[in-house]
Amino acid sequence: MLLYMSNSAPEAQSTPLHSVSVAGVVVREDGKLLTIRRADNGAWELPGGVLELDETPEAGVRREVWEETGIHVEVDELTGVYKNTTRGIVALVFRCKPVGGEERTSSESTAVTWLTPDEVAESMSEVYAVRFLDALDGAGPHVRSHDGKRLTSVR
Repeated sequence: MLLYMSNSAPEAQSTPLHSVSVAGVVVREDGKLLTIRRADNGAWELPGGVLELDETPEAGVRREVWEETGIHVEVDELTGVYKNTTRGIVALVFRCKPVGGEERTSSESTAVTWLTPDEVAESMSEVYAVRFLDALDGAGPHVRSHDGKRLTSVR
């Protein structure tokens, strides 16, 4: 993946800057999905966060899932690319499987639990629930955009 950001030329001033985040849809053998309740807004989501400059997307997913949940994962595959058009965040979502660790909260999560796909759909906003459901359908990677509340484009 190539990211280009420059402010050296006057025309570059209008070039939007984007943040790249990574997230893991962690699927247990029984089909349940690892979820967190975020400490900052109380919303249920998949574990993830901003990709560090010096790490690969796969390493970032492993780090973020472990930091927020205490679960170590093996990354299987990229299942979706999601852009929040309001905040300028591009999220890379990967399906993962747990390979160790124990559930625990962190400074970023107030709860960690395993939910069924139906429970995910009921407890999350559409823009986050779809990331879980896309990861399970085997038809990815999906490319979607949203405004933070609703999907605005689907491919």
